[in-house]
Amino acid sequence: MLRLLVLLLLLANGAYFAWSQGLLASWGVAPLQQAEPQRLTQQIRPEAMRIASAEEAKRIETTPASKAPECLQAGPLDEAQATALKAALEPWPGGSWTIEASVEPARWIVYMGKYLTVENVNRKKAELRQLGISFESLSNPSLELGLSLGGFASQADATQQLNALAQRGVRTAKVVQERAEVKGQLLKLPAVDEALRPRLDELKPALGAANLRACR
Repeated sequence: MLRLLVLLLLLANGAYFAWSQGLLASWGVAPLQQAEPQRLTQQIRPEAMRIASAEEAKRIETTPASKAPECLQAGPLDEAQATALKAALEPWPGGSWTIEASVEPARWIVYMGKYLTVENVNRKKAELRQLGISFESLSNPSLELGLSLGGFASQADATQQLNALAQRGVRTAKVVQERAEVKGQLLKLPAVDEALRPRLDELKPALGAANLRACR
């Protein structure tokens, strides 16, 4: 009996060894293949991979990402400015700029002022905040010290807003024209990228007091 048991164990061990080594594969009996050779074919130049040093990793982290192209414009410009800009922009790539006739519409505002001191302005801002009324700074220096409670394309629209604000407790505001209609030329740079951004300084002499700003 003992000899039979030993013989069965030897046969079982031999069968397991043959199975684990794939010797029985032709009989349809073999262990599952654990390797995934197909992944090797999916790798893209694995020999080019390398581990960056601590210094390289820090430099990569601190290098700012490239800015997306942005649209910039300036104007209205007079004829002299437009002529000077066309000359300065002549070497630029085609399609990177346009100069066209434009009209800057008049702007009317609901105005509070003029105030004698900055303290008076700050006091009025605090009162407006208590009433839940927003305000903005002025673009016309001749109206300082003062506040704008909103800008409008027509005097009628500004007057309508003034009447609505009066219902909310605003008593000393009035409608004034902050800016008259201005006709001129508009410079537009539709896609200022990393290549063009350093060249903006070339335009400063021709722009004069005009400033580049985001397109609207």
